[in-house]
Amino acid sequence: MSTQTPDTLSPPSRVLQLRGGLVEAVHPFSFVAFDRGQVVAVGGPPMSTTFRSAAKPFQLACALELLGDLPDDLPDDLLALGAASHSGQDEHVLGVASLLDRFGLDPACLYCGAHAPTHGPSADALVRSGASFSALHNNCSGKHAFMAAASRANDWPADYRPLSHPLQRHIFGAIEARCEERPATAIDGCGIPTFCLPLSGIARAWSQLATAMERRSTDERLHRIGWAMARHPHLTSGTGRLDARLAACARLPFVGKIGAAGIFCIARPPNLGVVVKVHTGSMEAVGPAVVAVLNHLEPGLLDVPEGFEPLLVRNVVMDVVGAYVAE
Repeated sequence: MSTQTPDTLSPPSRVLQLRGGLVEAVHPFSFVAFDRGQVVAVGGPPMSTTFRSAAKPFQLACALELLGDLPDDLPDDLLALGAASHSGQDEHVLGVASLLDRFGLDPACLYCGAHAPTHGPSADALVRSGASFSALHNNCSGKHAFMAAASRANDWPADYRPLSHPLQRHIFGAIEARCEERPATAIDGCGIPTFCLPLSGIARAWSQLATAMERRSTDERLHRIGWAMARHPHLTSGTGRLDARLAACARLPFVGKIGAAGIFCIARPPNLGVVVKVHTGSMEAVGPAVVAVLNHLEPGLLDVPEGFEPLLVRNVVMDVVGAYVAE
């Protein structure tokens, strides 16, 4: 990317939610871009936020390390599920079941809890079949499968969720080292610790993912994880999800990962890491914010088609009645 210094930028910093020509909500956002060991662009006020699911590549790297790494014959699609916030579609559920089988585990080993697929048609099909949803349908089940496997391999307590667990202590140390910030902690939606950090620290970690994708020797685990995510965005997210839609628009190698409460992170080899945080936590405003930030940082990276769904406001019968506009 062109390395402009932060004080020369006029970056986007808010998303207008329009219904017709009327502004009905305003969603401020902040972003930080990190490249070659330094912050190269910022927008919006400095802030800290919870890492949420955007931490998954680094949590997965810790699990791989504690498993003694995995053979090269582990398919990229199964590795991608370890960093996924998937939609509970058949390919996601079957993939996590396959992961558990490889580790000699079963769904009872997952402590993420059960919820219905977030993919509407998959949830409807499950109801019509008379089957019940399970922990396999949980959007974090792939990550939990690797955590359960790492705990089993090291003879640690089966419930890997507490911050005092050796696995979580290891992850905490790795996050602190990668972000060069000591995080505060809270509990994520799936029951494991999440980390609160300045945006600059999160962007630093995602820059390391981009660097590892470019140069395998830098970090073998992150190299494999990054490319698995880049090659299988549908498995890390799902049909119609923002991660997959943006990956389809990218002209160059790209990894995007959404997290709850308005966070989205990007790794763009060779070295660019970006974090975008919508202050209101609005998930609808994340897509327009990310598109605006990437167009600002690397014009031409995204080939966003006319009528790009995340930029539209629809009513109940799916008519377009407004738009999200970043400025």
